[in-house]
Amino acid sequence: MDNFESVLKLLLETVESNGKKAVEENLSEIPVGISNRHVHLSQKDLECLFGKDHELVKFKDLSQPGQYACKEVVTICGPKGAIEKVRILGPVRSKTQVEVLAGDCIKLGAVPHIRLSGELSRTPGITLVGPKGSVQIEEGLVVAQRHIHMTPEDAKNLGVCDGDVVSIKFDDLRGGVYSNVAIRANDASKLECHLDIEEANAMGMNSNSKITIVK
Repeated sequence: MDNFESVLKLLLETVESNGKKAVEENLSEIPVGISNRHVHLSQKDLECLFGKDHELVKFKDLSQPGQYACKEVVTICGPKGAIEKVRILGPVRSKTQVEVLAGDCIKLGAVPHIRLSGELSRTPGITLVGPKGSVQIEEGLVVAQRHIHMTPEDAKNLGVCDGDVVSIKFDDLRGGVYSNVAIRANDASKLECHLDIEEANAMGMNSNSKITIVK
């Protein structure tokens, strides 16, 4: 009987250990969101481009709560070139922000400034053209810095804090490590690592890929 109880105890400990390990591994796997060039508009600039009292028309919801892609598109024009049909993302913001790829800056003739969303000071301006008019913004053209959205609870489970800068790893044939990934933790977020198309393609990632934080 004693031998049976010892074996049973060992089996239970093994199951518990494996279950705990599986949970930890699942928590450490962070889904990837891949973004293309897009525009966030202020209400003032939205009306200049699409007409007075215009409201954004939702095309589809995005993964982050309250965020959505719109049916509206604009043309962005730089000193050397233009890019047409750039999607607007809603809802409207207090200040217009244009997020492009590093390669887009070559076509536009702009100097790439890598910034987190909302950090627009001393960034280049750009011209936006819509069906009802155009807008010249003095600043707001950025290449998005790699970042991970999460809740404060996610941050606690992953051992990081809002504002931390970490490295991430993707295990695949073309995988590797990206550094300088910012942690953005708040209650309005859903756990997801945001990369742009160029970054994702460089490592062979897709919308089903998952990364882990490297400490």
